[in-house]
Amino acid sequence: MATVTFSAADDVLYAYLAGEIDHDAAQGLRIQLDDALLARTPKTLVLDLGGVGFMDSSGVGLILGRGRQMSGLGGRLVVQNAPDTVRRMLDLAHIHYV
Repeated sequence: MATVTFSAADDVLYAYLAGEIDHDAAQGLRIQLDDALLARTPKTLVLDLGGVGFMDSSGVGLILGRGRQMSGLGGRLVVQNAPDTVRRMLDLAHIHYV
């Protein structure tokens, strides 16, 4: 089970993800993230993956989709604090992180 908690500062929305992001979890996270983006329309969405213990290709799709959504809103996506196991998946998908 994966969770997301939010905080906001100025035009930045921080989303702190935790748990295991698989197909089922990604669907629920996608809904929560999209709802938060529509409600706040930030210039930057920061996905903090520090609490993620596992992520499969569904998590990659979740990140790529939010990146496209932010581009459509004229904003940008930042991915940060990815654990080593998740970084391997991000590297394979050519997703940049800090």
